[in-house]
Amino acid sequence: MRIMPVLAGLTVVALSGAAMGGEVAPADVTYEDGAVATSLTGMPGDPEQGRAILGTKSLGNCVACHEVSALSDVPWHGEVGPSLDGVADRWNEAELRGIIANAQMTYEGTVMPAFFKDDGYIRPGDGFTGKAATELKPLLTAQQIEDVVAFLATLKE
Repeated sequence: MRIMPVLAGLTVVALSGAAMGGEVAPADVTYEDGAVATSLTGMPGDPEQGRAILGTKSLGNCVACHEVSALSDVPWHGEVGPSLDGVADRWNEAELRGIIANAQMTYEGTVMPAFFKDDGYIRPGDGFTGKAATELKPLLTAQQIEDVVAFLATLKE
């Protein structure tokens, strides 16, 4: 009979440990005035991976809308969004994380996609099949968001 309280205590410790570390689900992200104060993974981002994500069409493809001088090797920089040159001087890491995860939380009505969202869409479909979506995944993983934040944090004037 004494085993049950011990097991219950271990379960609580194990669950609280899982909640403290690891990846945050999109629905569990806490926004405060659009900013996300804590890492989505508990791990530091990799600026080199973030650089690749910004210029890769199948991932972030940020250069489709933003000019980024540090990515001069990537063609076709857009002019829809603001230039990302000096972005680390304009926003802190929490603000950058929030804007990348879901820019609507900071700028209502923006055309920037939410890169870390998996619900709340209106009539999403599976590509160009005409069929309803079966599963919606975020455009970027939590670690990819952290990688992009780490790269953007290097872009100072």
